Amino acid sequence: MKRFTLMLLALGLLLAASAGAQQRARTSDIPRLANGKPNLSGVWQAFTTANWNVLTHGATAGPPEYGALLATPPGYGIVDGDEIPYLPAAAEQQRLNYENRFKDDPELKCYLPGLPRANYLPYPLQIFHSDDHLLITYQFAGAARIVNLGSPEPSAIDSWMGISNARWDGDTLAVDVAGFNGMAWLDRAGNHSSSALTVVERYTLAGPDAIDYSATIEDPQTFSRPWTMRFRLVRNPNPQQQLMEFKCVPFTEQLLYGDFYKRPPE
Repeated sequence: MKRFTLMLLALGLLLAASAGAQQRARTSDIPRLANGKPNLSGVWQAFTTANWNVLTHGATAGPPEYGALLATPPGYGIVDGDEIPYLPAAAEQQRLNYENRFKDDPELKCYLPGLPRANYLPYPLQIFHSDDHLLITYQFAGAARIVNLGSPEPSAIDSWMGISNARWDGDTLAVDVAGFNGMAWLDRAGNHSSSALTVVERYTLAGPDAIDYSATIEDPQTFSRPWTMRFRLVRNPNPQQQLMEFKCVPFTEQLLYGDFYKRPPE
């Protein structure tokens, strides 16, 4: 029995040493800026079904006339605890949003996606990172945001993407985002927030080709407590990869303006 205990202890020490070596290797492998901070530059994409629903969900049908095209694929959630702590009125609003998702979802109308949804849309995003500046551009709707790496700046006006102020927490970039207009949804399932929303994002390089991302969400008008989602962004392996334009506004004119829509000449 004593020998078995010693073997388990030795195995535990070996595994701990291996984990420590892997962590040191990961830290040394990540790209860095001239100032020594991690370099997040690159084209990245999340591979989740969170844009359909940030919670675990089964497959559901879309409008019958579109067959499988607008069906929801099943997927695992990205929310800690797989639960969103809605206040009662906000839970009812989510239910109504879901019932009307095929006409009310802001994504349908090519509105800017807001945060954190912009980061898990099924399209790539690109980060441009220098010692003093960080810009994130999104393929969908030409969305973009400047992440302030200097002294925090207040939001001058509420907007879809808010204002982003960043700070370094070791090798993790923490971004405080506020100043939202409250019109964005979190997914196609109608999960939502208000203009009181604040988001704390954390970007941590997990090696040269992956970012571990988390967003802690707080909104006292919508949720009973803060909650967090987590997923991974993966680097596009093509070093020449750039974002292509997806300016979807022209595709929505007939939907938005109905009888006022002017058809192009044939």
